[in-house]
Amino acid sequence: MDLKKLFGTVLTLLGIGGLVYTAILFGNSTGTTKQLIVFGVLGAIFFFSGIGLIRNTSKG
Repeated sequence: MDLKKLFGTVLTLLGIGGLVYTAILFGNSTGTTKQLIVFGVLGAIFFFSGIGLIRNTSKG
């Protein structure tokens, strides 16, 4: 497996984890607004950068 694909997969999984964690905090109403924004934005950045990295290396 290509190293870029592996790194893209890790980024995608981290992004999914961050978005799920944000959803859990939002659903339980335990997170502050600042926490929700930070985790949501970081999760989205990791997710979309991972997906983009996987797509770009697959075109080869």
